[in-house]
Amino acid sequence: MSTADDRFTARRALIVIGLVLATLVGLALVWQTRRVLGWLVAAAFLAVALNPLVNRVQQRLVRRRAVAALLVFLAALVVLAALTVVLVVPLVSELTRFAHQAPDLLREARAGRGPVGELLERFHVRRYAEAHADEFRRFGGQLGRSTLGLARGAAQGVAGMLSVVVLAYLIVVQAPQITARTLALAGGGARAERLHRVGRDSARTITGYVSGNLLISLICGVLTFVVLLLTGVPYAAVVALLVAVADLIPMVGATLGAIVAGGAGFLHSPTAGVIVLVFFVVYQQFENHVLQPTIMSHAVQLNPLTVLVSVLAAAQLGGLVGALLAIPAAGIAKILLREFVPATHAGPDQPPEDSGHGDQPR
Repeated sequence: MSTADDRFTARRALIVIGLVLATLVGLALVWQTRRVLGWLVAAAFLAVALNPLVNRVQQRLVRRRAVAALLVFLAALVVLAALTVVLVVPLVSELTRFAHQAPDLLREARAGRGPVGELLERFHVRRYAEAHADEFRRFGGQLGRSTLGLARGAAQGVAGMLSVVVLAYLIVVQAPQITARTLALAGGGARAERLHRVGRDSARTITGYVSGNLLISLICGVLTFVVLLLTGVPYAAVVALLVAVADLIPMVGATLGAIVAGGAGFLHSPTAGVIVLVFFVVYQQFENHVLQPTIMSHAVQLNPLTVLVSVLAAAQLGGLVGALLAIPAAGIAKILLREFVPATHAGPDQPPEDSGHGDQPR
């Protein structure tokens, strides 16, 4: 009897050790492939956002799904290229003009003259720069040596973007087959119907999140354009477009936009720079605590408190990626709870799960 007990204990110990080792190996694989997994998550979001448009094109224009997806992705790339041209052409023109004026501006700044020199004198920046000239030279040398690293990072970023686009295209093309095979694995019946409903509602949540985020960025860009136009900052439309693109990043997007717009304002005049910064301080609080919770609550069917708490908690735990995924993750979690919490926990008026009406959204 003792021998049998020893064998049973040894077998259980081996099983526990095996599970622990398998978990460690799985976590190591996830860590080693975290970049590819990040690309896959981004591609899935892009595919879910574009899938309804691909379905409409397939129903109204072309019958082949691959061609419909190609048309939608080409249209999206054309829009992105147009926005890039709108942003880059004035930016290159301004950088060229600044390069011609840089020697004169530098001489005026060193002498304490001109708008830049006056700002440097007012905030004692020139005196600080002169006192730490050697440190700035060493820092410049370090930047020069890190150029290769920056180039490598840029190449990886381009490769990542191309990978995300290709993965998203393949996901969209294979979406019907993926859905059909997943439902077939569920075995059909009520289980397959529930799984289909979860997938459909989750896709709507992600699409609503993307649409709501675009709406918030549009509002930010329009308000920024109005402020820049009233303060007389040149290229107000281009700067506002840059701010709108930066505002797509939750929580910190408005801060990045404030840096761009504030810099443009201070280059125009100190008064305009101060006005722009004050506007962004007020607007960021309004966006984070009022605008985003309100719009996202309607877009993903969550109450504003849940939206705000989800974004704050996810940003604290997962940083930028957590902030990006917080709202759709909260919406999907709500769908899963609605579908898989036992009906007896939903209240006395909830019909039983097998009645044919128990799977309806509540």
